[in-house]
Amino acid sequence: MATPKKAEAVEQVSDKLKRAQALVITDYRGLSVAQLQDLRRKLRAAGVEYVVVKNTLARRAADENGLEALKPALVGPVGMAIGYDEAVAPAKLVNEYIRQTRLLTITSGLLGDRLLSAEEVKQLGDLPSREVLLGQLAGSLNHSVAQLAGAMQSVVQKLANGLDAYRQKLETASA
Repeated sequence: MATPKKAEAVEQVSDKLKRAQALVITDYRGLSVAQLQDLRRKLRAAGVEYVVVKNTLARRAADENGLEALKPALVGPVGMAIGYDEAVAPAKLVNEYIRQTRLLTITSGLLGDRLLSAEEVKQLGDLPSREVLLGQLAGSLNHSVAQLAGAMQSVVQKLANGLDAYRQKLETASA
């Protein structure tokens, strides 16, 4: 029988998992309290929450949300960086923190209801931002449109040159 305190903790974690776009599961061993606070501060500034929770409570919360894929990743000391707004933000921020400090270890992640390996989380974190990808798309579309306009202008120019040559041929024939 679960105690009221544990039931409340499961409910809180369940609510966080329900609202999460993505999360990164880390092994936080080796971090001091000050380093953990620094990590939380950096993540919170970007709208990402870092939660350390008991694995049994997290498994129950995962069950409540239909996230059975998450359960095998909840082994050992686990901290979860949970992103509510942007799906890529937790992976980017945790990757950046690891590059700066070399203290944290990514064990896995969750994107929607799909479990990601540590390598997939790192790749997700290395993706350019949404704005950069949209800019690249707009640039390539603009380039294609410019090429099409250039090709069409070339065809029109050749047609005009051909008609002008035909006009000059007719003028010389009638003169």
